[in-house]
Amino acid sequence: MSNLDPLEERLGGLLAQLEPSARRDLARAIAKEMQPRQRKRIADQMNPDGTPFTKRKPQLRQKAGRIRRTMFSKLRTARYLKTAVTSNSAVVGFVGQVERIARVHQLGLRDRVQKGGKETRYATRELLGFTDDDVNAVHDLVISHLAR
Repeated sequence: MSNLDPLEERLGGLLAQLEPSARRDLARAIAKEMQPRQRKRIADQMNPDGTPFTKRKPQLRQKAGRIRRTMFSKLRTARYLKTAVTSNSAVVGFVGQVERIARVHQLGLRDRVQKGGKETRYATRELLGFTDDDVNAVHDLVISHLAR
């Protein structure tokens, strides 16, 4: 059961009565609202449940004084974090090669750190998901769209 199931139960009948173009407009508004929210949460390194991401393992041969970039700084850019909208869905997700990287972290899978390197298990870091505030924002968007 996803976080949006109660919302769908309450408003599903009303949404089904909308014209496909109106549903597509609503889906576009939801996607435009969720993309920056997901981007901010990834930048804050927080899981949807409010817990912080698991820290990186320290590197053995790291140069002294080297500043490491924050995790997923490139993944959250507009180049990789995209939206897709149809009359029945709104999707915020990753595209291209970074989709595999995001899936490995989202699900806590095994992958190679470097090409040809040894395989390691990554900690689960939920990059995409709905917080309670996100669900409330979607609810408010749907209600305001239906009120028009």
